[in-house]
Amino acid sequence: MIEGVAYEVRIFAVNAIGISKPSMPSKPFVPLAVTSPPTLLAVDSVTDTTVTMKWRPPDQIGAAGLDGYVLEYCFEGSTSAKQSDENGEAAFDLPAEDWIVANTELIDKTKFTITGLPTDSKIFVRVKAVNAAGASEPKYYSQPILVKEIIEPPKIRIPRHLKQTYIRRVGEAVNLVIPFQGKPRPELTWKKDGADIDKNQINIRNSETDTIIFIRKAERSHSGKYDLQVKVDKFTDSASIDIQIVDRPGPPQTVKIEDVWGENVALSWTPPKDDGNAAITGYTIQKADKKSMEWFTVIEHYHRTNATITELVIGNEYYFRVFSENMCGLSEDATMTKESAVIAKDGKIYKNPVYEDFDFSEAPMFTQPLVNTYAIAGYNATLNCSVRGNPKVPCSSITSDKVPPLYLLC
Repeated sequence: MIEGVAYEVRIFAVNAIGISKPSMPSKPFVPLAVTSPPTLLAVDSVTDTTVTMKWRPPDQIGAAGLDGYVLEYCFEGSTSAKQSDENGEAAFDLPAEDWIVANTELIDKTKFTITGLPTDSKIFVRVKAVNAAGASEPKYYSQPILVKEIIEPPKIRIPRHLKQTYIRRVGEAVNLVIPFQGKPRPELTWKKDGADIDKNQINIRNSETDTIIFIRKAERSHSGKYDLQVKVDKFTDSASIDIQIVDRPGPPQTVKIEDVWGENVALSWTPPKDDGNAAITGYTIQKADKKSMEWFTVIEHYHRTNATITELVIGNEYYFRVFSENMCGLSEDATMTKESAVIAKDGKIYKNPVYEDFDFSEAPMFTQPLVNTYAIAGYNATLNCSVRGNPKVPCSSITSDKVPPLYLLC
């Protein structure tokens, strides 16, 4: 019969006399045949537990078409395993029970990965094409394949949120997962500020693909630089993360009243000794009347260490206190002024400053001297001159009937 051609069948009975009439013809049918084996079976990749094979479709498929492929393998040393290289190809004579089907269902792709193989084992591989007529002759890979351990250099993959300082508050949990790659399973080493990690304080959990730092209740002592090193054979990779555990700050160290005038009080203070392991972001100032000692907030989120409190009630006496503030909030306590500020009813008495008199004394000096003058007897005569000096000096004149010139003395 010719594959792909439709046929009908009828039957004749035969005896010594002759041949009977034919029976009714059967329903038409088309004979089918299996395909030729797949071609060019090759190894695509090998790892410590897997082998990936690839191949090409059969040269002849036929009328039955192609439904898929079956990939089979067996281990070297199986019962009755034989290999010959006649005609440049290998031939295997193994019992059917020695061959293990790699794919439980037919695959239509020409590539498949066999998984779960033991490291350092050797396997033989063959592939069959399958259609409605059955499976083709197998195509063998010519050599046993070694499932070998592949060394993959380690690589730490720090999550984006850990590339900057990781901040948590005191009492909160810390749970950091850091993935990495590498084969075989890498060796991991953790250090904190250059020293070994105390496993009684910090839990480290490692798997084949990641490492976890877990702290149930964080304390400020857990802050620091954590260094991770991953090693595979002679290859290493390292990374660091910074953990900062913060708390509320302490109160300012001192608060002083610098000046009081009118309805105003000038305050100054010094930053807290303990900043809570975080930057101080501001201060809150409160006032209280001495009579009631009820506190009222006058300034919040103030950034300087000095301030002027205004619009105080004349005649009252006030105390002041200051809270520190960071990202965790206000300090639990505040620092209060030791003295009170009295806002006097009459205000502040102004005293005129006392200045010493400037010494303006200057020796007398003629700025316009006397000149010789001629006068007629019996008439008045006037002599003029200018003099400068401090303090003022009285001048006197000398006259004489016998001596016409007059002289002025100062």
